[in-house]
Amino acid sequence: MVKDLMPALGDRAFEELKKINAHDAEYWSARDLQPLLGYNQWRRFEDAIKRAMTSCEASGNNANYHFAGVGKPIPGGKGAVQIVNDFHLSRFACYLIAQNGDPRKPEIAKAQKYFAVQARRQELSDQLMADTERLELRKQTAEEFKALSGAARQAGVENRMFGVFHDAGYKGLYGGLGSGAIKDKKGIPEKDALMDRMNATELAANQFRMTQTRDKLARDKVKSQPAAIQTHLDVGKEVRAAIKRIGGTLPENLPSAEHIKLVEKRVKQATPKLALDDKDASGLLGDGSQHNKP
Repeated sequence: MVKDLMPALGDRAFEELKKINAHDAEYWSARDLQPLLGYNQWRRFEDAIKRAMTSCEASGNNANYHFAGVGKPIPGGKGAVQIVNDFHLSRFACYLIAQNGDPRKPEIAKAQKYFAVQARRQELSDQLMADTERLELRKQTAEEFKALSGAARQAGVENRMFGVFHDAGYKGLYGGLGSGAIKDKKGIPEKDALMDRMNATELAANQFRMTQTRDKLARDKVKSQPAAIQTHLDVGKEVRAAIKRIGGTLPENLPSAEHIKLVEKRVKQATPKLALDDKDASGLLGDGSQHNKP
């Protein structure tokens, strides 16, 4: 019957396999889950379970709360009963097995989607979340810089004047400081790209400044080099004025951030933590009171 439900993995197929243990906690039998996830051989499915257990520990959670080795009786001929290895699995364990399963199996792909829909999301640490946000903003500002350069060219800015054009935006936003003066004020080495040393707040302000300039150049149909440079300066001033009005820190007063390459390296090396609420963190122990007892 489980095999019939496999192609339609979803609420009924997965949830119908759920059982309740002595701690009033939900659990799934690995033997029941095996065919649902497209595994014909227990040995290969057990390998996926072991990878999931390792992932559980690496994520900062106790695998013993989510994976419990048990024996499962299998009726045989003439009343014989064979005891085979099995695991009781928490919902979080099932999620990790899906994440560590064979990605070539369509059942695994469906399971991964199912758990995503069920909002068993990976919670990043505060530092990793901030790093990820900054990396994304840096990527966006790089793309916006290219788009603005294209808009400037359409507006009549010559290649040899691109430095002047882009510096005009900085001067508007930074109270008259060009890129070189900003680096001097913040102690940024000349060899470093200025945006590589901006924090998320400063990157967002500059992205907004570039976006608005590009839109204004198109909206006003600017077609002369002096007008394009003045437009960039004016938009920078308007963004600066908005920061002042809301009481934000002016960009020249924001400290320089560590180089973006160091942030990228840290994110690549980081082990994400999976933060669970109390119920999910307790897994097979139900409300969590059991593992607090002596």
